[in-house]
Amino acid sequence: MKVYFKEIESKFKPDNNGNCSVSDDGMIATQSSHATQIGKEMLKKNGNAVDAAVASALALGVSEPQASGLGGQTMLLIGNGKQRVAIDGSSRAPSLAHASSIYKDDRALGYRATTVPSTPATLWYIQKNYGQLKWEQILHPVAELAEQGYLITALQQKLLEREHKNFEKVQSQSGIKYFFNNSEPYKVGELFKQPELAALLKKLAEKGIHEFYRGNTAKQIDADMRENGGVLRYDDLALIPYPIEREPLTTCFRGLDVYTMPPPGAGRTLLYTLKMIEFIEKDYRIKSDNELFHLIISIIRKAFLERADRPFDPNFFAQISDDAKMLDDKFAYESIKEIIEDVNKKLLPIIPTEDEMSGETTHLSVIDKSGMAVALTQSIERVYGSKAVADGLGFIYNNYMDDFDYNRPEHPYYIRPNANPWATVAPTLIYNDENIWMSLGSPGSERIVSNILLFLLRVIDRNYSIDEAMKAPRLHCSLGGRVSIEAGRFAPSVIDYLKKQGYRIDQREDYSFYLGCLQAVVKKQSGQGFQGIADIRRDGSAK
Repeated sequence: MKVYFKEIESKFKPDNNGNCSVSDDGMIATQSSHATQIGKEMLKKNGNAVDAAVASALALGVSEPQASGLGGQTMLLIGNGKQRVAIDGSSRAPSLAHASSIYKDDRALGYRATTVPSTPATLWYIQKNYGQLKWEQILHPVAELAEQGYLITALQQKLLEREHKNFEKVQSQSGIKYFFNNSEPYKVGELFKQPELAALLKKLAEKGIHEFYRGNTAKQIDADMRENGGVLRYDDLALIPYPIEREPLTTCFRGLDVYTMPPPGAGRTLLYTLKMIEFIEKDYRIKSDNELFHLIISIIRKAFLERADRPFDPNFFAQISDDAKMLDDKFAYESIKEIIEDVNKKLLPIIPTEDEMSGETTHLSVIDKSGMAVALTQSIERVYGSKAVADGLGFIYNNYMDDFDYNRPEHPYYIRPNANPWATVAPTLIYNDENIWMSLGSPGSERIVSNILLFLLRVIDRNYSIDEAMKAPRLHCSLGGRVSIEAGRFAPSVIDYLKKQGYRIDQREDYSFYLGCLQAVVKKQSGQGFQGIADIRRDGSAK
């Protein structure tokens, strides 16, 4: 199938808000305008895509602390010429972690909720191995942002109000002290400064990340954990969680080469959906009626079923070639054939289950003027992570301990010392022959795959420009049959039709925070230059 690059790229419309931008010499898109600006500065200093990505990722921990930070984990893809590499920056469970060490009624809150933070080690590693600026150049503007502060956005105030009660459940009240103003959420437009985090960033700029994992900072974290009943220790930090370089998963979709995150990421789920759709006849593919949305929902649910049925951790179960079945063309063909034949017979029975994980993340995309590309997704798991802040250090601990299985010892992600948590991220790079075309990704836990899938179908199959596809209405269906939908943006007949098929409708507001936040950058194939989008559903920009 031919991809109509000229039609797709010619319809792109820059805006005055910075969400949709064009450029001649590279582009970066993140979920925070402050982080985007810092990434842009790195490109202007002749830094490459990795330099920009690292600086922006660190800045996101300052200006978007609800989604990521030094206390979390980071995964990404790097593409440079013919080289493609996936960087698995998973965190890991502390050595003292086991099923009885974590309180089951509040696994997502407090000091026992955190795994060993891996974001500092991951960002340090890729900058040293793939970047070209000095580490201090990367950290300086990030520390300055934390020190000088930024104005609280409407989204941040809303999230602080939503999570206020959860912050209060942490006995030390460290999160309340740090992220609230006299125990009340900061108001929109109020200046929020983080002097403790700024001091830590300056220290890391001077001493490198060994300070975080083996220096006085590590000792402070250890003391903080002991004081508040956590299980993370200095010894866990001293075994620095450097990332693992893996082969990206790849498939050909409509003649384009799609690369994405291997396990423990969720890229195979995305590729399985694309493989199924690749076999659909063109006249069926371009319909925009009730049956098409039903078909997409069935594809998403089938992909989640296959992933849930065969989870594995490549670090502990390397002998299991789990990707083989989901990425096999014959299996994908048989799957979509069954779905198309039975889409009105509900091929997958709708049985109420636990719908999905509720984690949140952040994503950034960048392509530099040489064509080097990065798609990076990082997180502290849920919004504001564990709601506990490292004393005197200013970063929030993650709550990835909630992403393990606690009931089945035979499960690959059963909680055990030094295990990696289950992940749903799918940072993605798309190539036209050997030429980079797009870097993209999204936050949103299980909604990541459905968000990226809908976006790609609208761009590649229906010739939307990337700004049109980002703004288009979204839906997602859990394995348990709950359809989350931007209800006011779909025809009522679509919702009525889905109800009649037995789906539970979860009506979300227009441009819903819940349904992800897509950042994408395109290096034009029909001419010179770059296009970038930062989803209007959050606080980002593309520059």
